[in-house]
Amino acid sequence: MMDILPPLVDAGWLKAHLGDGDLVVLDASWYMPAQNRDAEADYAAGHVPGARRFDFDDKVKDHTSTLPHMLPAEPEFQAAARVLGISATSRIICYDGAGIFAAPRAWWMFRAMGHRNVAVLNGGMPAWRAAGGGVEAGPEKPVAAGDFTARLQSGLLSDASGLKAAIEAGGVQVIDARSAGRFTGVEPEPRAGLRSGHMPGARNLPFDRLLQDGAYREASVLADLFRQAGLTGEKPVVASCGSGVTASVLALGAEAAGLAPFAVYDGSWSEWGQDSRPDLPVVTGEAG
Repeated sequence: MMDILPPLVDAGWLKAHLGDGDLVVLDASWYMPAQNRDAEADYAAGHVPGARRFDFDDKVKDHTSTLPHMLPAEPEFQAAARVLGISATSRIICYDGAGIFAAPRAWWMFRAMGHRNVAVLNGGMPAWRAAGGGVEAGPEKPVAAGDFTARLQSGLLSDASGLKAAIEAGGVQVIDARSAGRFTGVEPEPRAGLRSGHMPGARNLPFDRLLQDGAYREASVLADLFRQAGLTGEKPVVASCGSGVTASVLALGAEAAGLAPFAVYDGSWSEWGQDSRPDLPVVTGEAG
């Protein structure tokens, strides 16, 4: 039986396995506009040798949705993965240029589409460079198509109607990865047309608390942070954030801590917080 990757690998592991025939490395970098960084230009300037570009903000997304970088349907995701040379037997390593920010989103997308053998490079490109990893410049090289088959895992994906019903029934815990100010409603949302606050009953764990020097903290520390945030383990957990990116940081952190898998609310606050959605309740203040 094929060995399954742990949720996280370090730069030493990747250096030792970079030449493996079944290994696919994906540069999944994406940045908020305020960060003033161009992921495509960064890739061209230098990437892990052989890495392929996984652009979930512009290419591998649901092009029919007005919400940012939503998970595409199975056929579209499958086609994109095959173009990247990904097959059923591929071991996938995702990384990003910030350390840990966007790569967990790519990890979650593959998990949600049924591929278990996927991990994130802990510390991303900064950790790779610090470890003396080689860097390759220039455009992406063409690869032979893979045979990946997408099979949506509905338990890892949450939508607005299902989440609202679960909240009303008391059958779920929501963990919100946004900053404390955005969660409580004292800071405005960066996207226009959104209300401030959080979902009723949600707990807050800003994603950056899981990180130290651009990498995930130790598993025991991660587990403590989730407990301190009020997660009891008695109910399924759904992670949310601004647009489904840092919610994935929490989802990956939970698996690295040995907790049960979290679902990710793909629309996150970009959907729930809309002024035009009064059917989706919003509260302010600290978590109850």
